[in-house]
Amino acid sequence: PHPSDARAHDRIVAGWLLVCCAMIFGMVVLGGVTRLTGSGLSMVEWDPIFGVIPPLTQEDWQAVFDQYRASPEYQKVNVRMDVDGFKSIYWFEFTHRLLGRAIGTVFLVPFLFFLWRGWIRRPLVPKLVAMFVLGGLQGALGWYMVASGLVDDPHVSQYRLTAHLVLRLVAAHHASRTVDGGIQRIFRLFRFHALKNDRDVAHRAAHKPALTGEGRRRSLAHHPQILSIVGSRQA
Repeated sequence: PHPSDARAHDRIVAGWLLVCCAMIFGMVVLGGVTRLTGSGLSMVEWDPIFGVIPPLTQEDWQAVFDQYRASPEYQKVNVRMDVDGFKSIYWFEFTHRLLGRAIGTVFLVPFLFFLWRGWIRRPLVPKLVAMFVLGGLQGALGWYMVASGLVDDPHVSQYRLTAHLVLRLVAAHHASRTVDGGIQRIFRLFRFHALKNDRDVAHRAAHKPALTGEGRRRSLAHHPQILSIVGSRQA
């Protein structure tokens, strides 16, 4: 592609990666809030496809609440909770999972489009594929961790929690290196092209012959207004 087109594509890819980073940061914050509010075990089913639709009617809420009432957390911790109280913890976990799905969609769909159009530089492609795989594993391991708290003890397994944390650190480290390296590479290309353009302009200016006398008048002939001003001053 033309250098100017390549630079435009690099800017788009950089903006996309920064948006993904901002969403992941929001995911971390919301995950902390979900855990602090004790909302992590409020959803006792994992439906990756149809789970994006929350309960819409009172009957839907009652059905979801009945499922929660069969969980050990309700029976041993929140036995006096009613439907309205359940809604307050349900929305935190629902939003947390919905944001996870949104991150996957915002990452995968533009990635496939950019890959199809050839906008992503080749060294970055395998790193971005690894980012997506690590993100998917993080979501699957998150549910595996939550499932351990839905059996007998209303607390997740410390081993699964540790594995979830370790994978999160690995994914965050890989993502930070990939995004930071990719954006730095793009900015270096910006600076290179900017400096090259400056050198080209300076080179042309240094080798452009000076206009004097008749040459200057011929140049000004393309601008009648300026020529009339110059003529009036000479008169």
